[in-house]
Amino acid sequence: MSDKINRNPHPDFKSVESSRAEWEVNTSFHYTKTPQPDWSYGAGANQLLTEEDKQKKHIAIDPQAEDRPGPFNYKLLISAIVPRPIAFVSTRSKDGKTTNLAPFSYFNFVNHDPPLFVVGFASGIGNAKDTLKNILETEECVVNIISEPFVEAANATSINAPYGASEWDVSGLTPVYDCENVKCARVKEAVFSIEAKLDFVKEYDSRKTEGKKSGTVGIFEGTRFWVREDAINEERNLIDPDVLRPISRLGGITYGRTTQAFELPRPDWEKNLGGQEGYDKLKKTESK
Repeated sequence: MSDKINRNPHPDFKSVESSRAEWEVNTSFHYTKTPQPDWSYGAGANQLLTEEDKQKKHIAIDPQAEDRPGPFNYKLLISAIVPRPIAFVSTRSKDGKTTNLAPFSYFNFVNHDPPLFVVGFASGIGNAKDTLKNILETEECVVNIISEPFVEAANATSINAPYGASEWDVSGLTPVYDCENVKCARVKEAVFSIEAKLDFVKEYDSRKTEGKKSGTVGIFEGTRFWVREDAINEERNLIDPDVLRPISRLGGITYGRTTQAFELPRPDWEKNLGGQEGYDKLKKTESK
């Protein structure tokens, strides 16, 4: 990608980092109230949206404008679509001689029956990098979730190593070859991992450079889940966030922790809104 992406905004990152507060070791996952617990139907935004905010205007951006560099869309989107979960993907070449481990923040799950996951690769199949190359050969991978205790090691695997050099060695993380449906390893340090089989891939054409394949999307089906025993409940249907301690991606080189949450029950049309009668009352209020 172009230098205009400028992933690292700091000329000397270590100097900048040394001026920051220490990692808050004692910060644990906890719940708070919502910003406005007494919010009522039809009330709109809560009090966090100020009157000054309401007066601010928006601007429209054409992602394909002739004078707009393509990398600008990348920078904009990774700073806006946040926080993003990270797929820490383990793969192995078809001959078993080459292994790869890399993080991808174009990732999410899109269905539960069957369990389906999407991973985006910023390249076409013709110039596939290590992870996509291995996946195309073997049609399988392991998706691991990154947690706080190995975030530095996970980030190290994003290094631009040549094909054949294993990021397992660079990171110092532990490969475990006990998967039941795939031949690649899961990350022992990961609280949660998913064995996955490739369903299909689709390439996309660049809108900026005619004839260039600029992206590939892979859809995967999860075939086995691996969960650390202290993180899962008795029914095996819920993972404790205080054990998982997931790391997410924000814009640029910024990562996020998940230490605070609030809960909001899904509303019921009849019970909470009052059905059609309650809805009609809201409409009458709006029309006044």
